[in-house]
Amino acid sequence: MREFVHETRPMRVVFRPGASVSAVPDEAHRLGLRRLLVVCGPRGEATARAVADSLGDACAGLHAEARMHVPVEVADRAVEVARAAGADGCVAVGGGSAIGLGKAVALRTGLPLIAVPSTYSGSEMTPVWGLTDQGVKRTGRDPSVLPRSVVYDPDLTLSMPVGLSVTSGINAVAHAAEALYAPDASPLISLTAEEGARAMTHALPGLAADPADPDARGRALYGAWLCGAALGATTMGLHHKLCHVLGGTFGMPHAETHTVVLPYALAFNAPAAPEAMAALARALGTEDPALALWNLSARLGAPRSLAELGLTEPDLTVAAGQTAGQAYPNPREITVDGVLELLKAAYEGRAPRSS
Repeated sequence: MREFVHETRPMRVVFRPGASVSAVPDEAHRLGLRRLLVVCGPRGEATARAVADSLGDACAGLHAEARMHVPVEVADRAVEVARAAGADGCVAVGGGSAIGLGKAVALRTGLPLIAVPSTYSGSEMTPVWGLTDQGVKRTGRDPSVLPRSVVYDPDLTLSMPVGLSVTSGINAVAHAAEALYAPDASPLISLTAEEGARAMTHALPGLAADPADPDARGRALYGAWLCGAALGATTMGLHHKLCHVLGGTFGMPHAETHTVVLPYALAFNAPAAPEAMAALARALGTEDPALALWNLSARLGAPRSLAELGLTEPDLTVAAGQTAGQAYPNPREITVDGVLELLKAAYEGRAPRSS
């Protein structure tokens, strides 16, 4: 058995229908917070308003300016608002963009963060922050951005469109996949990742067939929690670095980009990560996880090519150079030619083949 180190970070998780309104004030009180700034994106403002109202006098304001990939100027503005309001805490309500903005506020101010996710992004379970400045997305890890409490409310996800639900869910599976072959994985994290991938991929077909099914929504949110927790405890590899380049440099949509790239990243890494591929195969009930995820995307109507998402052919060379030029762990050696071949397959949307 290989050596490992496992570190558990403190976090409280509340999981129940209706918790976004009923539990957030309790979590704020438990943390001793009396002036909380609520942050969200424009599309999630109605939900965030309900959370803000539930806080009563403890709400210091609602800031609905979160944007994808957290542009640094958006983060700067949110920090100014938090300081002007005299906030002693922050509540982030929404998907990865809102959670990311809340993390940026926590990173810059040290304010404790409560996360109320409404998608399956998993960001709420990680100490990873990201900021985009002049077309370059930087990421880092800092314990100060890890939420003190995470409130999971399956009811919040009932209105999420099927398309976003599917891509957000496969994005979560990407977290589990990379955790399985991360150099700092532990036996507990590997079990968590495998169960997270199993729960999510089994929930998505039922969710797509009946978006109002609370059981399917709850199982998907459970899977997102586990996948996010696995990512939060490990180091990201090729898949996430490539998606960060595509998102930060070319403005590609986050969940959709993860959905398209994942099968190809898995096929690329498969020869160098047999144990991880075996765990994914068990979770998905298949012999070829990369092809199974590609087929799942097709069955559920998700995009399957980078061309569909607006990337152009000349962008591929730029993205390959940027991705290969970064230092990060990955089970298989990263080269410009190797990444470019991966990107060409993803651009065309052809069936992934393990090398």
